[in-house]
Amino acid sequence: MKSYGLFINGEWKVTKESITVMNPANDVVVGKVSFGTGDDAKAAVDAAAAAYPEWSSKTAFERSVHLKSWYEAIENEKVQLAKTLTLEQGKPLKEAIGEIDYANSFILWYAEEAKRIYGDIVPPLQKDKRIFVRKQPVGVVAAITPWNFPAAMITRKVGPALAAGCTVVIKPSEFTPLTAYYLAELAEKAGMPKGVINIVTGNPSEIGETWLSDHRVRKITFTGSTKVGKYLMNKSADTVKKVSLELGGHAPYIVLNDADIDHAVDSIIKAKFRNGGQTCVCPNRIYVQSGIVDEFTGRFEKAAASLVVGNGLEDGVDIGPLINDSAVEKVLNHIKDATDKGATLIGDIPSKSENGRFIKPVILKNVTDEMLCMNEETFGPVAPITTFETVEEVITRANDSNYGLAAYIFTTKIDQAFRLSEALEFGIVGVNDPLPSVVQAPFGGMKESGLGREGGYQGIEEFLETQYISFKL
Repeated sequence: MKSYGLFINGEWKVTKESITVMNPANDVVVGKVSFGTGDDAKAAVDAAAAAYPEWSSKTAFERSVHLKSWYEAIENEKVQLAKTLTLEQGKPLKEAIGEIDYANSFILWYAEEAKRIYGDIVPPLQKDKRIFVRKQPVGVVAAITPWNFPAAMITRKVGPALAAGCTVVIKPSEFTPLTAYYLAELAEKAGMPKGVINIVTGNPSEIGETWLSDHRVRKITFTGSTKVGKYLMNKSADTVKKVSLELGGHAPYIVLNDADIDHAVDSIIKAKFRNGGQTCVCPNRIYVQSGIVDEFTGRFEKAAASLVVGNGLEDGVDIGPLINDSAVEKVLNHIKDATDKGATLIGDIPSKSENGRFIKPVILKNVTDEMLCMNEETFGPVAPITTFETVEEVITRANDSNYGLAAYIFTTKIDQAFRLSEALEFGIVGVNDPLPSVVQAPFGGMKESGLGREGGYQGIEEFLETQYISFKL
């Protein structure tokens, strides 16, 4: 069992109170972390602010060396880190290893992007003037991360922040803090300077309010619910902080009559049931054109039935448990709402009492747009299928949502692919691609799915300010 204190200014602070971390598969205690207060949250900012002048004044090459050392430390212990992730979050070990690889790619990528923060020389109107534009780090960054990707959501924020010259304070989810502290431990082993990375767990509201009210925190970067994101955005206005928000999604998955059905089915298995459906880019609304809906559904049912549900550390498991009992209740509520309103359930209705937090893949047919599962994130292994007739119809229905994070299109016609992808109001569109997220591309949403982008060169821009300097000769 792992135990961690708060990580502040390169020191591990053990507090009287602690947070017990449970394995969602069996409720076995897998670790404990210290419970911090508002004073601890302030101490983390003190440390980050004190470390900022020296860290930000390092050359891009010097920061790159530190990031690469951290990358190597993570790579050397990635299997053990992945096991820790599975123990506290539940996803199958093979998925957890994949997440560590994905997470670490952001450290390596931004170790290189640190060297490519360029400015401009602007032609002046007068001969006796010179105009320069330079980029500089925003300052201390507060990163608030979720439980569903406890490694990747940290590195996707912290990697570019450190590369830009910022220092960070981090609040991971209370459900999955062990992975965050393990990453900090590896950063410490890799020689990261004190105060550059700080982590505090405790009361989310108290920690958040401390950071929101502190003028030294110049940016908030958050992944989580739209409700919390709106609150953070509103409160950040008091000190005019920069804000990056990666919020909820409700992804449409559109399969046209001309699609390669085998590929579309294989892809929906990968996209829908990854992490048990507990991802913000999981397909939530499956639109299948009427000409192939029966064939698609039949093949989908057969493929989903072959998936193995169980403890993520066991061999051959494809889907782990849901994170907690509230998540199970929401899934069951969405299924009941759909069936009460006329949807057809393939298989048996899951029973919480019999299965604990393990829910086998559920496919719903004859789904209509007023059902909860077609309007709210289910965040579970539920796949609702509805039909459409025309491209115009599916564009309208897919866009009829406050969310705009990810969308998926399956077609073999290039004109259809362009027409649909350009018409959809979503920040990420996968065309015949169920897993479009990569380190070199900008990840983020439109509408109420968030602000800003993570990944690519755009990701580091989120942590930079633009300064204009005018010289009169």
